Parts: sequence; C-alpha cells; structure tokens
Amino acid sequence: MSPNGTLPRQAIVSLIEAGALRLESPTAPGQLQPSSIDLRLGVEAFRIRASFLPQPGEPVINKLAHLALHNFDLTKGAVLETGCVYLVPLLESLALPQDLAVTASPKSSTGRLDVFTRVIADGVPAFDQMPAGYKGKLYAEICPQTFPILVRTGSRLTQVRFRRGPQPDARAKVVDLSVDLAAGGDGLIGYRAKRHTGVIDIDRTGGYDADYFWEPIRHGKGVSRLILDPNQFYILASKEAVTVPPDEAAEMVPFNPLVGEFRVHYAGFFDPGFGISATGDPGAKAVLEVRSHTVPFILEHGQTIGRLVYEPMTERPDVLYGSGLGSNYQGQGLKLSKHFK
Repeated sequence: MSPNGTLPRQAIVSLIEAGALRLESPTAPGQLQPSSIDLRLGVEAFRIRASFLPQPGEPVINKLAHLALHNFDLTKGAVLETGCVYLVPLLESLALPQDLAVTASPKSSTGRLDVFTRVIADGVPAFDQMPAGYKGKLYAEICPQTFPILVRTGSRLTQVRFRRGPQPDARAKVVDLSVDLAAGGDGLIGYRAKRHTGVIDIDRTGGYDADYFWEPIRHGKGVSRLILDPNQFYILASKEAVTVPPDEAAEMVPFNPLVGEFRVHYAGFFDPGFGISATGDPGAKAVLEVRSHTVPFILEHGQTIGRLVYEPMTERPDVLYGSGLGSNYQGQGLKLSKHFK
C-alpha cells in the first residue's frame, strides 16, 4: 500500500471517531462505501436565484441574504423542480487534519437521473473540493435537469473521498474509455430521457417503470453512430469493461476539456472491487451520462469519451464493492439507475 492516496472505509470510520468528519446523526445503513461516504441532506432547503461560489474566507450563509428566493422544510419530503437551483446544508461537516483533503462527486444513481449536484464549502472558491485542513460546513447545490425529484432529510445525492498527499499526476495509471454503439441482438445501444414525466423519489429503489421515463435507442445491424440532439439526456455504456483492484480506487475525468460539443456527467468514483465478481466475470461497463450542447453532435462507436485515473489506497478496504454491500451496479452493462425496475 501507499502512505499517500485514498483512505479506505475503516479509516473513514476512524475519522468519524476522531471528529474530523462530523455527523449530526449516526451513519445510515449503506452510507459508507469501500473508499467513500455518502453525504446526507439536512432539514432545510433554499431555492436560490443562481449558482455561486463563496469568496475566499466567506461563509456560504452570507450569500443567502441576497440569493435565496425562499426556504422550505425537508423533514417530511419536498419536490425539487427541474431547471431550479437549490442549496441544502448537509448533515456532515469537516474538521480536517492538515494532511487530508476531500473531493466530492455525484453518486452514480444521481448522475443517471440527470441531477446536477455539487458540494460547496465555506470560504472555498471551488466546487467539490475541500482543501487539507478545512474546518466548516458543507452544502449541496442541486439542480434537476430532466426529472423532478422528491427528497427528504437524509437523502443521499453526493459522496466524498478522503485523500492524503497530492492529486494523481502524469505517472498515474490511466485507462481511456470509449463509447459502445455496436448494437447487440436486440439492437439496444442506449436510452434517451423523456420529458414532462412524473416525480422520482430519490430514495425509492426499483419502484418505477422505465418505459414511462426513458425511450430505448435501437440500431439496425451495421449502424454504429448516434446523433446527439441538443439539450437531450442519454444513458450509454463504455465499450471497455472496467475493473478496479482491491488496493486501488479510480475516478473518471474528461479525456480532453477542449472537446466541448458534448458533456459526460461524471458520477466520478469507482470503488475498490468494482467489476470484480466471484464468478470471474471480466469487469463491468462504465455507464456514461451524456448531454449535447447547443448543436447536434455525432458520436461514433469506439470514440473516446472519458478517462479513468487510478490511485492507490493507503490500505486495502475492510469491505469491497459488490454484493456484500448491496452494491447496485456490480457486473453492470448498459443499466439505468437503481430507481427503475
């Protein structure tokens, strides 16, 4: 193992015990993952005029005096509407030591619902980044893009990973990921989200008929491209099968920020053990959440769409991603979020 890298589950438990990760209520079942912990929504939400970042040293709460349109209670549940921006104080806060930094990312299920969310911290002028030594509150900025969602106190949309030492550099292990647009026997290559659907309860697993929310995309034999319509949301899969060894974690990043015609909504983290099964299956596909920008854009089969950057764990996690944790996406192919039957 490495003195630097990502902290495993058992080390996150130690951070909680030491007060470096502070919880307003005890951890919920499934909140701790092999190399990350989910963050939970607090008791109150604010509808705000626009996204923002605090200035260095500025508390987030100071922005609400002129940005908040109204606030509402989350303890009994509330619907977050599409196209609106919300700010929610989280039940977790940080008092990091000087050698630990934190990175946040949407949970996989959040990204697959096209819910744009990121974490803001007091006095930190960057999204999803809490520097080493940070002490303060955490807030989720949430903007549903396609489906309105029902959330409540304790709902989990984002996750954080703790890192000791610098970010992975040019020497890191990197795997390019490309898009799979070669149709199988049923011709299915992906899904396009429908608009003007019903509300999705973010905490309800397997409760929705996919046909009501998604349009399957099918191709005939020999067709290996897809035209992305502007402002439409797609679920696609990688051509490559992904495995993450028990002593490593991985994060998906843009392969080239200059390619601006489309965006892949990266639900960032791949835990140790992802894609490794007891039956020896050769990995799992990475699900790609894709949205075009202002013009139609053609994706070709095998076109590079992202990059997986591996990082060592400081020690092997005491549990790995998979059935023992009730992991929803182990061994996945092209798969919608856990909310659908």
